[in-house]
Amino acid sequence: MALPALELLADHGFALTLAGRSWARDLFSVYPWTFVSFASSRIQALRALGVDKGLLLTNSFGTALEFRLAGISSTGYARNARSWLLGKAIEVNVSHHMVEYYYKLASVHAGTSSDVPRDMRLHVGEPAQKRAHDLLATHGVGAPYIVLCPVAVGFHRGRMKAWDGFKRLNGELLAAGRQVVAMPGPTETATVRNALPGAIVLPESDVSTFGAVLAGSCLVVANDSGSGHLAAAVGARLISVFGVTEPEKTRPWSTRATLIGSGNGWPSYAEVRSAVDVTLSG
Repeated sequence: MALPALELLADHGFALTLAGRSWARDLFSVYPWTFVSFASSRIQALRALGVDKGLLLTNSFGTALEFRLAGISSTGYARNARSWLLGKAIEVNVSHHMVEYYYKLASVHAGTSSDVPRDMRLHVGEPAQKRAHDLLATHGVGAPYIVLCPVAVGFHRGRMKAWDGFKRLNGELLAAGRQVVAMPGPTETATVRNALPGAIVLPESDVSTFGAVLAGSCLVVANDSGSGHLAAAVGARLISVFGVTEPEKTRPWSTRATLIGSGNGWPSYAEVRSAVDVTLSG
């Protein structure tokens, strides 16, 4: 959800070095940005970058302290008692969607003001597209196919984040002759196979290959999860099912996404199935 903010900075002449988790490196491989991940000695590694300005998309006290000790003056939100560590502390607007939240931060850092794009367009490189094509072909999948993403890790305010209708939806789609595909994340294969019996479950792969699989689908149905946000970012047609998290803050940022449900409760199965049928017939 930070992609529009990063593109804003790049468009205003910033040479970007992204510091994040190693799995994200491949996701940004087609962009002309440097990506680094630190296993240890983070402060020393930050110093070695030779930069004096930073933008903290995280809200933690720890990252602000690390950047300060590394001699990097950072722009970030004034959260978690860390304002004194920041070069520029920005007042928080908790009503913002996360895309808007990051975009405002980047706008202040760049000294500009503009409307947030209505869609994200995460570029998927040719190597990832080829890996996805070969993977699908190996498992006998051709167009059109539907991707179901039944996993949402963890709880929100004590309630499970995963919709319980995926097994039924999968069975009905298969009975109607549809190709149903799933691509588990790390350690999720058994859970996905149990949730989607009879579906074509692809082996775990890198996140950019997963993005290419999502982009090539005719429809993605997902929880409010990383899979759903990746589908939105690559421009897939998406039905996003909400039941416990707040759509106003974490809904998929895409004009091609249909949101079903709310933070106050899950939609009925009939509502989701109707949205699926309408999208597939469109």
